[in-house]
Amino acid sequence: MKITEHIEKAKGRSLFSFEILPPLKGQNIQSIYDGIDPLMEFKPPFIDVTYHREEHVFNEKENGLLEKRIVRKRPGTVGICAAIQSKYGVDAVPHILCGGFSKEDTENFLIDLDFLGIQNVVALRGDAIKSETYFTPEPKGNKFAKDLVEQIMQMNKGNYQDEVIEKGHNTDFCVGVAGYPEKHMEAPSLDKDICRLKEKIEAGAEYVVTQMFFDNSKYFEFVDKCRESGITVPIIPGLKPLATKRQLSIIPHRFHVDMPEELISEVEKCKDNKEVRQVGIEWGIQQSKELVKAGVPVLHYYSMGKSTNIQKIAKAVF
Repeated sequence: MKITEHIEKAKGRSLFSFEILPPLKGQNIQSIYDGIDPLMEFKPPFIDVTYHREEHVFNEKENGLLEKRIVRKRPGTVGICAAIQSKYGVDAVPHILCGGFSKEDTENFLIDLDFLGIQNVVALRGDAIKSETYFTPEPKGNKFAKDLVEQIMQMNKGNYQDEVIEKGHNTDFCVGVAGYPEKHMEAPSLDKDICRLKEKIEAGAEYVVTQMFFDNSKYFEFVDKCRESGITVPIIPGLKPLATKRQLSIIPHRFHVDMPEELISEVEKCKDNKEVRQVGIEWGIQQSKELVKAGVPVLHYYSMGKSTNIQKIAKAVF
């Protein structure tokens, strides 16, 4: 079922969903199941699976020259999605990136998903790799998420990259895209960022999932601005419980989001990360209850492979 259909079927009730990371190469899928199992009691209609693009490493050869090698640390997104749908009977939503994909690679990825009966994807530009200052698109790849959405919509119409195929099978993907309540780090302003979001919607995206935030007023203001700009699709809030003191500096640096002073103050009082986790859970419960009261379509949690804190939040909310 499409994400938009799940939301319509809920008739105003806020749904529960979460996002997982593929395991590191060399690990098996049991670690995924161990993270999902405790959360199934809350009946998630869908589970997102991230995609992690390649990294470049340089190995020194015997002659002293450096050899560039591509490493994929977390492969397996498609296989995990297939396993989730088979084992749990819920929709799996793979993320698909511009970075690291040519348009033909993207097409083949989507063909595999279509064969597996996967109807939903989240279309993202992706971040720059560590060796880049700014994002560089793949040769013959999509430059922006909007371009990726347009390619998926073309496949939904039976139009493929291979020019030999005059009219192919119509796929039927429902596409989600990212939204940034505190603006994307590369956007000059929030208003301009919302203009870019509107372009993705006009290209065919049917719902938005937001970057994490810790102050609900940022989400509410973002939704209001989106509605004023003519964006009418569901806007799903993305939440991440704080778990360590170090995240007070890591999250603002890496994700460019603000921490509320009240949350900072409570975390700084903590003697250890066990106390921080409890603060994060209590803050997450408070955030979630306020969002449910406001009638959000889904509460979407970024699990990062750990489900205990999300389980405690969900028990108090759902």
